[in-house]
Amino acid sequence: MGLPVTHPQAIDGGDARNVRGDPITGDRFWSREFAQKEWDHMWKRVWHVAGRVNEIQEPGDYIIHDFMHESVICVLQDDGAIRAFYNACRHRGQRLVWDNGHQQSFTCAYHGWVWGKDGLLNDVPDPDDFPQGDPCGKLRLKELQCDTWGGFVWYSMDPNAPPLMEYLEPIPELYKNWPWDKLVRVTNLKVELECNWKFASENFSESYHTRTAHPQVPAWIDQDHWTSVLEMFPNGHGRIVQPGRPSLRDRPAEGEPHPFDDFLVPWDIDPHQYPDYETKVMQGWLDLQEAKQRLWREKGYLHYEHMTPTELTDSPHNVLFPNVTLSVLPDDVIFFRTEPHPDDPNKCTFDLWHMVFPVEGVTEVETMGGRRKVEEAEFERKVFDKGRGVPEMHGQIVFQDMMLAEGQQRGWRSQGYDDAYLSGQETRVRRWHEVLNDYIEGRR
Repeated sequence: MGLPVTHPQAIDGGDARNVRGDPITGDRFWSREFAQKEWDHMWKRVWHVAGRVNEIQEPGDYIIHDFMHESVICVLQDDGAIRAFYNACRHRGQRLVWDNGHQQSFTCAYHGWVWGKDGLLNDVPDPDDFPQGDPCGKLRLKELQCDTWGGFVWYSMDPNAPPLMEYLEPIPELYKNWPWDKLVRVTNLKVELECNWKFASENFSESYHTRTAHPQVPAWIDQDHWTSVLEMFPNGHGRIVQPGRPSLRDRPAEGEPHPFDDFLVPWDIDPHQYPDYETKVMQGWLDLQEAKQRLWREKGYLHYEHMTPTELTDSPHNVLFPNVTLSVLPDDVIFFRTEPHPDDPNKCTFDLWHMVFPVEGVTEVETMGGRRKVEEAEFERKVFDKGRGVPEMHGQIVFQDMMLAEGQQRGWRSQGYDDAYLSGQETRVRRWHEVLNDYIEGRR
């Protein structure tokens, strides 16, 4: 068990008494039958992220999101609204567009039907040759629910899905102090992995693996479960909030510089002023909060304006059901998303969007793929290939996670695995699967 939960809706994510105990069997990760159930009962009902709002600035700008065998167009209207349509002509189903772009209308390449950006059919060849009457001005592209939050464009294939803000509850409330619209996506990467999409949602629902898989992390984020806040929310989302300070159960070698010093020095804090390691960690963390509150404007960190002291130093890691993970940090937001392969449940894609808040005078930032300019990044797609496809990410936390994915997939198929044997701090893993079960079995 960690520290007490902080939100009225939250359930303690470190207490196994708060889950039913549904088994997490291996077939969930490789069975085509189970993948079909996910599509039929879950994927068509949840909200999906299509892209970033800042990708569509002028009326007629649009982004597309391909998911499984489906494709959706999200296009900016003259009145500033964003509307989402299935990327399929209503005539005989031809796909309308293949890449993001700008158009005032969408012309089908097969028979020349012209659809307005508002979805209304404007023109067809031989309009007088339809026994049921001229379809122009009558037919519309099939429309989906569409909304925005966090600078993201969202859509749902379910016309009866709850409103987006209700679906995301309480995430928007928890992070209302972040100026999401100012974020710049400096990394826009999609990686093909040899594993089921659920690997990431499981992985990011616990920090029990950190000391083994990411030994560099406890030197600057305290991921001990007793100092963490572990929360589960009614809609299936969950989060862990950890202090942005070293773990006290680690001791640096005598005389060696400590990574925490790199957090203190930029805020004019002398890391050598503390008499011992414990004081540096605990008092230094408080001093860092105070310095950020006092100096944010002077140092150009204008996005700090409404953040609380702990928001300026903590490390919250959120899993938004089913497949989006957000690390909402003081200076950047890291977006992870896995999406299933259309036909093979043993494969998925992994999206990594590293987004930063502009700071006056800062033109480059360190990311998981090396130093990047503070500007919108071009899209990249790569094949992981046991790490060989992304050499620039070697040694990074997310690279270490992806290195585990294929072994996890193979293990789930083994007769040696039948159910997860979880620690208390991994309770959110089982809860996540139970929410998935609720969708599949019609309880949500």
